[in-house]
Amino acid sequence: MIRPALRRVVAAASALAGALALGLTAAPAQASTTLDYAALGDSYSAGSGVLPVDASNLLCMRSTVNYPHVIAAATGARLTDVTCGGAQTKDFTQSQYPGVAPQVDAVNADTDLVTLTIGGNDNSTFLNAIVDCGTAGVLGAGQGSPCKDKYGSSFDDAIDANTYPALKSALLAVKAKAPGARVAVLGYPWIVPATADPSCFLKLPIASGDVPYLRALQAHLNSVVQRAATETGATFVDFSQASDGHDACQAAGTRWIEPLLFGTNVVPVHPNALGEQRMAERTMSVLGLR
Repeated sequence: MIRPALRRVVAAASALAGALALGLTAAPAQASTTLDYAALGDSYSAGSGVLPVDASNLLCMRSTVNYPHVIAAATGARLTDVTCGGAQTKDFTQSQYPGVAPQVDAVNADTDLVTLTIGGNDNSTFLNAIVDCGTAGVLGAGQGSPCKDKYGSSFDDAIDANTYPALKSALLAVKAKAPGARVAVLGYPWIVPATADPSCFLKLPIASGDVPYLRALQAHLNSVVQRAATETGATFVDFSQASDGHDACQAAGTRWIEPLLFGTNVVPVHPNALGEQRMAERTMSVLGLR
């Protein structure tokens, strides 16, 4: 015969079990947490030069291990990757190549996450600066600051006058297509060290006085990218500290950016596989993605 106290315990346990069972059966199904992820941007986003190459569009030289693919693999996101080597901000809203849609076509109201690196190709800032300063460095045997002497503030002036408003326009176009998405704008990791390294001249033939000139130019570009991101409600992913000591003058296995000469990438002065991996990790850390 069950004693009264024991009977009450059994009754309470039965009621609790029934309540739990009811709660489990009545609870609504959990919504899917898979991120709809659109990756936009230029060759630093595309991982141009890093093998293997995405064969679906060889014009864009898009790597299948670029930072968007690393992020998607780590988070389980559904990735739409329209990054493209050589892209400028204008290519967000117009076709870069025949058959290549404007990049903002990849985002819509269902997009949860957008990442991008853009702005370095506007005004041919990176191309002209690296090529012209490299040429001047070779002709001057690495002495002086021939590139700074020739170009002065012209690169910086073009960034302020043209790149900044173009960046804002491109980011606003993304926001208009995907108003609910988190938008992360990545800065450019350091290409040159803070001070000239004579041992690097054969790999990156920049005159000693032009190394800080190019470093300051890149810092200016990144500051403008950050400003445009902040003013349009996007998150800026800063690499000024994270990439310090990982520039193109460093040894293989340490550098994130390949040098102009004697590097391992098909495309020089661009992130290698390690750089793309580290860009992905830093972005996930800033966004709190795991």
